[in-house]
Amino acid sequence: MSALIEEGRAKVNLSLRVVGRRTDGYHDLESVVAFADCADRLTLEPDGELKLTTTGPLAAACGETADNLVLKAARLLAEAVPNLKLGAFALDKVLPVAAGIGGGSADAAAALRLLARLNNLSLDDPRLQKVALATGADVPVCLLSRACDMTGVGEQLLPLMLPSMPSVMVNPRVQVATKDVFQALGLRNGELLVGVTDVFEAPAWPEEGGSIADWVDVLSTVPNDLEEPAMRIEPVIGDVLEALLACAGVKLARMSGSGATCFAIFGSPAEAHAAAETIRRDHPGWWVHAGTLS
Repeated sequence: MSALIEEGRAKVNLSLRVVGRRTDGYHDLESVVAFADCADRLTLEPDGELKLTTTGPLAAACGETADNLVLKAARLLAEAVPNLKLGAFALDKVLPVAAGIGGGSADAAAALRLLARLNNLSLDDPRLQKVALATGADVPVCLLSRACDMTGVGEQLLPLMLPSMPSVMVNPRVQVATKDVFQALGLRNGELLVGVTDVFEAPAWPEEGGSIADWVDVLSTVPNDLEEPAMRIEPVIGDVLEALLACAGVKLARMSGSGATCFAIFGSPAEAHAAAETIRRDHPGWWVHAGTLS
């Protein structure tokens, strides 16, 4: 059987509300998640020994192979599905690591999609869904790899119809640990950040056919609650947002996930590409991608 290939597309949190911290220590969230047109590439050579090799411009940032979420997801699925066919994975890594765009989660989700194809499993197989969540909170939405309203700890997904939004993504090449950002947020077990009134007054997301302007209007009223604590850990995030907001044509700019990647939405592809060129010129050490979110 020939090699199978999947892309692990970057996940971008257009909004991120922290509802509260549960008594078990996990945080309940609500987030509008979009996916970008930049991605890692994962290849599976079937029927061999389970292993992973990494190549690509950011392969060195992946750390120890044994700790990679691709292998974690594969091993968990092998425990859940008897006689699961496995193989050798090869990861071409282009997305920044620990960057708030779900790179590792997208890779794990790509691994699960590849193993599902190899073993004739449906993506809505309950075992696959359970393994996705056990691998990481962002893996279920990355498994679907389409725009969603994500709630709970990442397990509740409501598909959304987003327009194709010209965008620029920027990472200052600093890694931010999610656990450190939540620690800086400082919620105690059982503490709520969003009250009942906030839930009832939450904005409705635009329906299918909504324009970029419609989405920007609503998203501008819903923040990323992790942005401020992340900036206390890495103040350069503020510099990234300032650089994006200074670009011509920007409609909305904020941090994705727990950082440090930030994104901006523009009115046209030309404005997005011009902004990306300006930022690359002014900050040659930063990772910059111009494309679309959808």
